Amino acid sequence: MIFLNLIRNTKFRVGFILLVIIVILGSFSVYSPPYYKQWYRLPIDQPPRLSADLQYILGTTSNGRSVFYILVNAIKNSFIIGLFTALIASHIGLLAGLVAGFRGGVVDKTIMLLADVIIVIPALPLYILLAMFLRKVLTIYTIGLIVSVTSWAWPTRQVRALTMSLIEREFVITAKLSGMSSMKIIVSEIFPYILGWHLANFTNTVLYAIGSESSLAVLGLSILHEDTLGTMIYWALQYGALYRGLVWWVVPPVIVIILIFTSLYLISLGISEYINPRLRSR
Repeated sequence: MIFLNLIRNTKFRVGFILLVIIVILGSFSVYSPPYYKQWYRLPIDQPPRLSADLQYILGTTSNGRSVFYILVNAIKNSFIIGLFTALIASHIGLLAGLVAGFRGGVVDKTIMLLADVIIVIPALPLYILLAMFLRKVLTIYTIGLIVSVTSWAWPTRQVRALTMSLIEREFVITAKLSGMSSMKIIVSEIFPYILGWHLANFTNTVLYAIGSESSLAVLGLSILHEDTLGTMIYWALQYGALYRGLVWWVVPPVIVIILIFTSLYLISLGISEYINPRLRSR
């Protein structure tokens, strides 16, 4: 029912269609040949050409790899990083914010102190430091954990503010006076009002994680032996693809990143308009 209502929103519908197209493109990664990671398996620096063989449709790189198969696997891995980060950070923020806002007192002050400390720390330098220390054990999931270190703090503050405003409403006060347990009040009375915001925040966290990994990759601090949209740009820059006119190597990941950011932004905007009647009418 919620999805049917959301899909009527033009922004959400356009963003969702773009996202589906990107996901379909990433699903071609399952057809990657077992040798697609091997260097110099294909002729180097070949421009795109229409061919029955997908590995030549976007050309090849200077290390003899198919740009198409690099791209589709990069999309898959970048989405894994984004979703893994969002599953951790947004849900930690949701839980911490609910507990802080509902319990108050020492619990609230402790959680807010931790969140405020994380917020004031510049994120990118911290990611760089953690990536350097963990370089030998970096994986797709480790990158997600690194980005999650700071991604939970803002959601915590926002959920706390929403929860504190909700617990002053009559239906929550009535639930308390009727003897309903704290857990049941949070789940049945407060959480439904926060769910829409949580979906929007989940979407934003996916976007933020993909952007953060791309930033680390361009600096050479990501998982360079795996294909992500960021590492794809890194290797293109290392081989001077722009200066040598190998635009088919650089342009695809940049376009895909722009499309992912646009689609997730429109989806988040559509969800925000759905849960906020004032935005919807505007």
